[in-house]
Amino acid sequence: MTEKLKERKSRIFSTKLSRIAWVAIFAINLVFGYSVYSKAKVNAPQDDGYGDIYYLTSVMELIREKYVDADAVTYQKLVHHAIKGMLQGLDPFTSYMEPQTYDKMKVETNGTGFGGLGIHLAYKNKKLTIIAPMYNSPAYKAGIKANDTILFIDGKPTNAMSEADCIKLLKGEAGSSITLTIYREAEKTTKEIKIVREIIIPSTITWTHLKEDNIGYIRMSLFAIKTAEDLDKAIVALKKKGVTAIILDLRNNPGGLLNSAVEVCSRFIKKDKLVVFVEGRNKKSRIDYNALGSEKMLKIPIVILVNGNSASAAEIVAGCLQDYKRAVLIGEKTFGKGSVQSIIPMPDKSALRLTIAKYYTPSKRVIHKHGIKPNVIVDIDVPTEGKLYSQSFAYPGVVLPDFNGAVRDTQLERATEILKGIRLFKQSE
Repeated sequence: MTEKLKERKSRIFSTKLSRIAWVAIFAINLVFGYSVYSKAKVNAPQDDGYGDIYYLTSVMELIREKYVDADAVTYQKLVHHAIKGMLQGLDPFTSYMEPQTYDKMKVETNGTGFGGLGIHLAYKNKKLTIIAPMYNSPAYKAGIKANDTILFIDGKPTNAMSEADCIKLLKGEAGSSITLTIYREAEKTTKEIKIVREIIIPSTITWTHLKEDNIGYIRMSLFAIKTAEDLDKAIVALKKKGVTAIILDLRNNPGGLLNSAVEVCSRFIKKDKLVVFVEGRNKKSRIDYNALGSEKMLKIPIVILVNGNSASAAEIVAGCLQDYKRAVLIGEKTFGKGSVQSIIPMPDKSALRLTIAKYYTPSKRVIHKHGIKPNVIVDIDVPTEGKLYSQSFAYPGVVLPDFNGAVRDTQLERATEILKGIRLFKQSE
């Protein structure tokens, strides 16, 4: 019995020892595994994406399983909604264009006009804001004014849409109508305005000779394909009249084509001087745009008028000529729209409008969200600004027209005063 008892105790001890060993090995493996996991987590990229992509697909499957209308949650529809949401969350200028929208955009880009309202707009303080209606356009004749905020387009709220989606709703066949619900800050009023669309062919240059002061006044309302060509015609006509200074009015100019801005600057600075450069996330991707060879006006004094609705290409011209001390800027800080969008076609014939870079002035000032600050600040209140917009088309270059209800254009007045002072200074040299 004694030998058997000893043998039994030996087996029990061996079993306990084996269990202890396995527990120890498991504990060591657990500690080692946790250590490896912790190091991997620390060393892993902060934005590797796998976990978030898994989360996105989990939500997508949950929607497909639970949502009440099965037809509304096909993979194609959900993916398109997801893409729209991703792009809309980046900035107001980035958007997704479905195939029919992309096709329509290509047709309009290749044409000379389009069915629309004749308004320039942008998101300002997260609100869809009218930069300016084109003179004599359907919107202008219907009473739309600069700085009006569009709340609804045919009853659809604009705060839930991208800028591209809003533009898609605004455009349409000539002769068709649309109803805008707008808020006018200057009057603290909300109103519905019905507008009939027309074919819009933009006119970009208006000019006149201010005989009394011998100053040329050039209003540039948009940067389009023929803007520089029309500017040349205005300059030739003004030279014949012997003007000794020029006012370039870029107020309420929403911008337009980059090449057009470069061509305009080329008239006032030496060939090959930097006009603007574009730079994205990769600093090596920088693209310089230099002044072209053209008829030059290198010595004549220039004043540029700008306001909070001078945007994009207008800011490029203002910033460039200010950097080279080629022009004095008068008015208010500009809009601050200096980003570059690229249209990227997708395999299903849709397209992405993606912000890929920003504009910088020759002195490396960033335009986007900062704007261009004038040399001389002359503020105008919103109600007066709205009146001046209409008044300046009927009476270009006139500080105070002779009719009841006319308002004084203090920015234009200051521009003529400064140009007179510059001429006197040059004569005394």
